[in-house]
Amino acid sequence: MKSAVIPQVRVEPELRAELESVLRKGETLTDFVEATVRSAIAFRRVQTAFHERAQAASVEYHRSGIAAPVEVVLERLQDKLDVKRTKLGR
Repeated sequence: MKSAVIPQVRVEPELRAELESVLRKGETLTDFVEATVRSAIAFRRVQTAFHERAQAASVEYHRSGIAAPVEVVLERLQDKLDVKRTKLGR
């Protein structure tokens, strides 16, 4: 498959200078833009999946009237956070 070009974006010189000031050693503007676009795509996918799960949960709640108590939800979230912190060594 042939590669494609992302459309050029015109920016103010100040933004271009700011962008260039954060490039890592050996990193090109193209590298940065590609990595940023990939990150934005991944974020949008996670965001979309979150909204879909939230919508499904809302529909299920309105259908059944059954919901988890806030204490249970917060406890589960805290457990997940604790596991993640342990994995990261914090």
